[in-house]
Amino acid sequence: ILTYMVFWMRKVSRSVKVQLEQAVDQALNRHPSGRGQVWALVAMVFFAVAREGLESVFFLLAAFQQDVGIAAPIGALLGLACAVVLGGLIYWGGVRLNLARFFMWSSLFILLVAAGLAAGAIRAFHEAGLWNSFQDVAFDLSAVLSTHSLTGTLLEGMFGYQEAPTVSEVVVYFAYLIPALILFFLPSHPVPAADAAGQKSIH
Repeated sequence: ILTYMVFWMRKVSRSVKVQLEQAVDQALNRHPSGRGQVWALVAMVFFAVAREGLESVFFLLAAFQQDVGIAAPIGALLGLACAVVLGGLIYWGGVRLNLARFFMWSSLFILLVAAGLAAGAIRAFHEAGLWNSFQDVAFDLSAVLSTHSLTGTLLEGMFGYQEAPTVSEVVVYFAYLIPALILFFLPSHPVPAADAAGQKSIH
């Protein structure tokens, strides 16, 4: 799913801004009043933000109930402050946002996450007794970057980093990541805005 999303974003990144603007204009101008379409857009944004907010609330509640000390509330407040600042920057600077560049960097981030998930899947198969080959430790970085450190914990949570991965985990990681990066950096054929709008109107 992540791989498909990355290559879909790569395909439409150059025309997605125009497509979104055309879709909003079409929704607002479909009827003379346009009230129904306006409320539909407002509701869509509201429920999207509400869903993410509820996920954050449930996550923070579970963390606070474990009596993790003062670090968790401070982290939550700092995260909220960063979200407010980023939201303001996106709102006031969204017109100047280069979506193609944004999608490129976010897609690279997602590919690294997906590679970590693939390696984690092999590790989970081994723990379940479904895969027991190539379980020798490929290398040990515990003395350099331990998963018990702050940086190691962040890398483990985001990219599936392991301080002492097995051979099978390393092989699966690069077997996914290298072909994905090669395909990602090959010349793309973006969907023109007019063609995309025409296909949407046909459907």
